Amino acid sequence: MTISIIITLCVLVLLSYFFDLTSKKTRIPSVILLLLVGWGVRQISYYLGINVPDLSEILPIVGTIGLILIVLEGSMELELKKSKKTLIIKSVLMAILPMAVLGVVLAYIIQYVDDVPFKIALTNALPLCIISSAIAIPSVHALSKKDREFVTYETSISDIIGVIAFNFISLNEVFGWATFGNFFLQILLTLFISFAGIIGLSVLLNKINHSVKFIPIIILLVLFYAITKYFHLPGLIFILLFGMFLGNLNLLHKTKWAQAFHVESLKKEFVRFSEIVAETTFLVRTLFFLLFGFLIETSELLNLSALPWAIGITFAIFIIRFIFLKFFKVKEKTLYYIAPRGLITILLFLSIVPEEVVPTVNKPLVTQIVILSSFVMMIGLMVNKKMDIVEGGQEPVVLASDEQNKTEEELNNKEELDEAQ
Repeated sequence: MTISIIITLCVLVLLSYFFDLTSKKTRIPSVILLLLVGWGVRQISYYLGINVPDLSEILPIVGTIGLILIVLEGSMELELKKSKKTLIIKSVLMAILPMAVLGVVLAYIIQYVDDVPFKIALTNALPLCIISSAIAIPSVHALSKKDREFVTYETSISDIIGVIAFNFISLNEVFGWATFGNFFLQILLTLFISFAGIIGLSVLLNKINHSVKFIPIIILLVLFYAITKYFHLPGLIFILLFGMFLGNLNLLHKTKWAQAFHVESLKKEFVRFSEIVAETTFLVRTLFFLLFGFLIETSELLNLSALPWAIGITFAIFIIRFIFLKFFKVKEKTLYYIAPRGLITILLFLSIVPEEVVPTVNKPLVTQIVILSSFVMMIGLMVNKKMDIVEGGQEPVVLASDEQNKTEEELNNKEELDEAQ
């Protein structure tokens, strides 16, 4: 039995790796295939009469670790440059505004349908409003560098702001000046702790000479997040800032006090650390979606009472996104379809206390929205025929406009000129 489990897990992880390798050409998000494989394994186990223990308690644990790693990996890719100012502002606004609008609209509808207080309605609505970086970022390999950066900024900020907003709303019964003041103090405390933690972890990353050094640092990040979560502090802010610090080490050359970090040495360690994080993230993300797919009941996929709600909410997600992208004059049409729900949606839904769960927002609805939104993204990626993918790992050449037709060298020169100015 032990050998059978080991063989099964190895085959499933290798399948996930194969899905990642082929997603650039097929444009099929690997998460959809992983959910199907997980669901298929469950059906096979039933057919063969294999008794599988209840794995539902493991899902939030794997998901939380996956969330930390995904935010860390995404934040390390965020470059802070003057030339990216407009891109950053647009992506941050796109992360916040559609989420706020959709959240309020859904909350009012849930309040009316289920006859619950607005606070409970908003608690149930928010998980459905957060874009999943765990699905979006790995699915946009074929897009231009600029569009990939937009998705990375947008989805990472969406995760962080969404989780912070959900915790703030769900943990407070009354909202007044004292509540917001206490929340502001929590943010300041988290920033202070983050600053101290970044210095400490950076020194460890640079000074540890032991052959094992990166996994302990990742474990420390998880431990820090768990402690801040226990005290209801926004620990994801620390993960984001630590990742951005490591991803922008080149900026430290401009400050004298940063010489204590030995920047050049730290850069070498960062390269190795980012590789470890990327591979660990891949493994944890794979296990999460396989496990979630395994826990999906066939009746949930075919639940006809939840399906109209799922279709309506998915439609609203992309209509609101279309409106805001048009307003911000984002030209790349593929980005209209990049709004999947996934790991964060599932985690936050599972964390709602049973007393506040409403009949409308149930597991079949969440499952269907995750699948439908990922399916819409898949269709959007597949029908985008304006992309000419260059083989060999080079940047794809986008043919959508004159600006996008510029060569990578011209774009880089423009960035350098902007920074110099």
